[in-house]
Amino acid sequence: MAARKESQGLLDRLPPVRGRIVENAPLAALTWFRVGGPAEVLFRPADVHDLAAFIAAKPADVPVTVIGVASNLLIRDGGISGVVVRLGRGFVEITVDGTEIVSGAGALDLNVALTARKDGIGGLEFLSGIPGTIGGGLRMNAGAYGSEFKDVLVEAQAIDPAGAMRMLTPAELGLSYRHCDLPENWIFVAARFRGRPGDTETIAKRMAEIQAAREASQPIRARTGGSTFANPPGHKAWGLIDQAGCRGLRRGGAQVSDKHANFLINAGNATAADLEGLGEEVRRRVHARFGVTLEWEIRRVGRPLTTFEGVK
Repeated sequence: MAARKESQGLLDRLPPVRGRIVENAPLAALTWFRVGGPAEVLFRPADVHDLAAFIAAKPADVPVTVIGVASNLLIRDGGISGVVVRLGRGFVEITVDGTEIVSGAGALDLNVALTARKDGIGGLEFLSGIPGTIGGGLRMNAGAYGSEFKDVLVEAQAIDPAGAMRMLTPAELGLSYRHCDLPENWIFVAARFRGRPGDTETIAKRMAEIQAAREASQPIRARTGGSTFANPPGHKAWGLIDQAGCRGLRRGGAQVSDKHANFLINAGNATAADLEGLGEEVRRRVHARFGVTLEWEIRRVGRPLTTFEGVK
């Protein structure tokens, strides 16, 4: 009851919106892992203007966490304080401008690749191998099969902490391997990508190759969160994990995938604590064996109900 009063108090402090806003909203079903606690308040903005107005008018002390389809996200069991913003229908439009594509941050990477294929735009096939949305890809400079967002990005649009719209170049974003310099309190809302003239059949063939490679090597049908750890310089994370004897390792309902050692999976009844604790055990074993510290690629947010001793 006390938690509900606290949430109602937060709702009372928030500005009016045109989208949907709900207190104590379950989040687990929105994530690929299917775990995690609720959002104190969940806001689904109607469009970019609704979101910008909300950010401009909300109290400065209210934290905001942005999620898309939560494909590379682990929400801890205690849930997320403040406002969780989920970018939905108002952020999925994709338009073609010559050999460039403009996409909302809520659009699936796959859908951008499919649009490029339909219009004969090459160079964006790799997006079909990244499970997630454009906004999440910008935030971590996502990449796969030899290409990264920074290789094709022309500019990104974001809302700053004051609610103002900003256009940002790749240089201003400071994109590097699985990293973006833009502060977390800036919210990506759209991006423009540069492709090149291409043959539709050739593009389709490359996308089919990527899909086949993913199905052969990754547990894409499992409750997973994509690649768990970034590749350390000079190493492949999966190789280190495998050689440290972690393939198939279990903790509660969580397991290191037998198919790809850099994937954690919810084997059926895992908690976020199981998954995070297993990840920390993997990091500990790899560090003990090789002296290499694995860095989490999966974004972990929210309040834990259990704390872990990880590798610093």
